[in-house]
Amino acid sequence: MAFGFLITNFPPISLIALLIVLIVVALVAWGLQLMQAANDRREFSLMLAGCLVCSAAAGLATVMMITLTGPDAPLLHVLHAGAQAIEEPLW
Repeated sequence: MAFGFLITNFPPISLIALLIVLIVVALVAWGLQLMQAANDRREFSLMLAGCLVCSAAAGLATVMMITLTGPDAPLLHVLHAGAQAIEEPLW
């Protein structure tokens, strides 16, 4: 019931941004767990994996900021064009 309230009262951009933020937080948490395991076991490969996961999370956050902010945000144009295509077909 709470998810239906969220879906109907927030614009799609907010839901997409929230989903990406949750994914980034989960990736950072996983990367930190890998780094902790690397420190406990003295393994370089786990430390490298943790660094790669955290850098992927930083890259995802950067792409999110580029696509969701600013006047020329690409995702805003895609969603706006999609809404127009549904409302007003070209034929």
